Amino acid sequence: MSQITLPGDPPIPVVLRRSARARRISLRVSQLDGRVTLTLPRRVSEREALSFAREKQSWIRRHLEARGEDVQIGPGSVIPIAGEPHEIRSGSGRRVVFTEGQVRVPGDPERIGRRLAGHLRELARVRLAEASDFYAERLGRPYSAITLRDTRSRWGSCTSEGRLMYSWRLIMAPPGVLEYVAAHEVAHLAQMNHSAAFWAGVERIYGEYDAPRRWLRTSGGELHRYRFTDKGRTS
Repeated sequence: MSQITLPGDPPIPVVLRRSARARRISLRVSQLDGRVTLTLPRRVSEREALSFAREKQSWIRRHLEARGEDVQIGPGSVIPIAGEPHEIRSGSGRRVVFTEGQVRVPGDPERIGRRLAGHLRELARVRLAEASDFYAERLGRPYSAITLRDTRSRWGSCTSEGRLMYSWRLIMAPPGVLEYVAAHEVAHLAQMNHSAAFWAGVERIYGEYDAPRRWLRTSGGELHRYRFTDKGRTS
C-alpha cells in the first residue's frame, strides 16, 4: 500500500490499495477512524488514482465532516455512557463516580482516559454477562465464556465452542442496543449462521430488533471516535 495526499484545509491523506480482484477504482471513507482508502485495479497508475481522488474531493470532505472529529478523553470532554451524555470531571478519592450527567475520575488528569476506559470495560463486562445469562436462559443453551475486546470490525461474535466475544464500547450505546447484541450472539449458540431460523431465534428471545440493529448501522461508528489514550500519546 502507498499513500497520496489531497491538498486543502486540512490536507487529506488517501491510502492506495491495489487489488487483483478490483475491476474499477473504488473509494471508501471509514466511519471508524476516518481513513480514506482508494482501491485500484493492478493496471491503474497512481497518477490516474490521484486524478480520481481529486474529482471526488468534495464527496470525501462531506463524509469526513459528517463523521465528526475524534474526541480525546479528558476533563471537560463529553462521552455517552449507556446512551446518555456525561461530562468528564476530575475526581477525588479512588473510585470513578457517576452523577447525573457527569462522571468524576480520580488521579492524574493526563491519565484520565485510560483510567476511565478500564472502569468502562469492567462495567461492560458486568452488564454483558447479565444480558448473556438472561438470553442464554431464554434460549435454553449455555455459553462457555465471555471475553471483551476493542474490536473495530464487529460488535460481537460466538464460536462453535460457545465462547462469546463483545466490544466493550457497547457500554456507551443505549442499553437496548447492548442487550440486542448480547441476544444476537447468544442466538448463535443454536444457529451458527444468519438464516431465517437464526433471526427467528433472535426475535424469540429479544423481541423486535430492527431499531437497535439500525442504530448500530447508523450510529455505532460514532463510538469509535472516543480516544482513551494518555494525553500526548498516540497508542
